[in-house]
Amino acid sequence: MKIIVVGAEGDIGKAVCEELGARHDIVTAGRSSGEVRVDMADRTSVEAMYARTGQVDAVVSTAGNVHFGPLADYTQDTFMLGLENKVMGQVNLVLAGLGTVTEGGSFTLTSGVLDRDPIRMGTGAATANGALGGFVVGAAIEMPRGLRVNVVSPGLLDVSVPRYGAWFPGHEPVSSGKVGRAYAKSVEGAITGQVIIVE
Repeated sequence: MKIIVVGAEGDIGKAVCEELGARHDIVTAGRSSGEVRVDMADRTSVEAMYARTGQVDAVVSTAGNVHFGPLADYTQDTFMLGLENKVMGQVNLVLAGLGTVTEGGSFTLTSGVLDRDPIRMGTGAATANGALGGFVVGAAIEMPRGLRVNVVSPGLLDVSVPRYGAWFPGHEPVSSGKVGRAYAKSVEGAITGQVIIVE
């Protein structure tokens, strides 16, 4: 399969590329790195990415920015960062890719643990994660040409602990290998409309 991985240079993206790259042709994409540059929040940029890559069998997104901060300091703008980038950015990948992904292909998005196991200052991420879950459940029943869509919701990755562990007190890290296999389940399997929890 030919698979686009958006956000391939991040911790989750690297786990995905390690798992799927052993068996498939990976095209890396990102806002500031990768073989193809793309700003997910800009629909025109997403369309340009697909024009450059041509037909693909699957799209995996492991990207998306959100704001972290105390709830009392949140504004509409800080909430919109996650909604425009992490949510609509990944939705754009699906909507713009409906005609580019081959029949029976798939989209795999990324949410995260915080909508089911919250942390202080993570309300923006929790909101975005919940929205992505709702999107794949709703979109799955309307996907054309046998296309599938799922979202992987991983906990804190083991390799991310040195940078982010202090934000996640008491959270049990998950192995990068286990996270990579969750994406393989979505891409290589047959499920659709699922939130694939990795914990």
